[in-house]
Amino acid sequence: MKKLLLASTASVLLASTAGAEEIKLGILIGFTGPIESLTADMAAAAEFAMKEVNDSGLLLDGSTLVPVRADSTCIDSAAATAAAERLITSDGVLGIVGGDCSGVTGAVLQNVARPNGIVMISPSATSPALSSAEDDGLFFRTAPSDAREGEVMADILMEKGVKSIALTYTNSDYGKGLSEAIANAFIAKGGTVTINASHEDGKADYSSEVAALAAAGGDLLVVAGYLDQGGKGIIQASLDTGAFSTFGLPGGMVGDNLPLAIGPALDGSYGQVAQSDGSGSATLIEMGKEAGFNAVTPYTMESYDAVALFALAMQAAGSSKPADYAAKVMEIANAPGEKIYPGELAKALELVKAGVDIDYEGASSVELIGPGESAGRYRQFEIKGGKYETVTFR
Repeated sequence: MKKLLLASTASVLLASTAGAEEIKLGILIGFTGPIESLTADMAAAAEFAMKEVNDSGLLLDGSTLVPVRADSTCIDSAAATAAAERLITSDGVLGIVGGDCSGVTGAVLQNVARPNGIVMISPSATSPALSSAEDDGLFFRTAPSDAREGEVMADILMEKGVKSIALTYTNSDYGKGLSEAIANAFIAKGGTVTINASHEDGKADYSSEVAALAAAGGDLLVVAGYLDQGGKGIIQASLDTGAFSTFGLPGGMVGDNLPLAIGPALDGSYGQVAQSDGSGSATLIEMGKEAGFNAVTPYTMESYDAVALFALAMQAAGSSKPADYAAKVMEIANAPGEKIYPGELAKALELVKAGVDIDYEGASSVELIGPGESAGRYRQFEIKGGKYETVTFR
């Protein structure tokens, strides 16, 4: 069994002599930038999990988790790298919840985390390129790869009777990887991609990009972008010119700000976002309502789960040192063992300290596969009355 090593005399001695400490965890996400409307709930859920751990008093002989926020900007790799360096060198974090967007996450992993031996658990970086990135066993993600989202979106489009799509993507690692996954999966199922063109974020005018998309045509426009910047601009320009009236919306376009900004014209558009329908998700949604955050916001459940994995891996290792606990992340995330859900972190810490196997399911139905990434469930939705209405889960 995977926890038998904890029963060794050496591990028990380590746990009993370690002493309480303040363990700082960085929260490195885009508090500014193209997904900033999502990050307040993401950070709140991460800090809520830390409070749950701290209230138990059971982590490593009464040690506490201390959150340290830093802004990745989502899109500026230099800024994200500098922020990560400050977290490690100035703040002394022993792990990073993040990054958020794929490009900055890859940059931080290679330029900061690996050289410093720091574990990263990203709740939202989804680029397929991260699956094969050199990580020295330090990188995990509670979000699934976009390779899976491409398959899911292609299935939805086919079921909707869509024969052809125009496709635009934000010019980033996230956008490129997702657009390729969607295009390849859709073509493999018999669909036609009339154009697959990038767009830049932060522009005031997207008329030229939309003109090219309209000229290529398609049954609808799939926008693999960000809801607070370029993706929103592409949709608004499409509606203003009559180029497209229905849009396919992958995960980066999902958030309450988009229908608020676009208005009723967005009704009828549809897509999917990584989210679980397990019992743990319902539990965290209710806990979030009491604590003041919205757990339905994309990647919020995954943020809570990232912190839980940090805490439980440290407990399993009897140490807060990344070199000690990194190898425990996959063990506590997967079967065999007693399933653990939100609100049960105290119970989990007790079980782990006693050497009992756990299988952390959490809010997002955590199951880490391959190089330490979520297998993933997706919520299929349609926008009705300005709301993302759930159709089913896949």
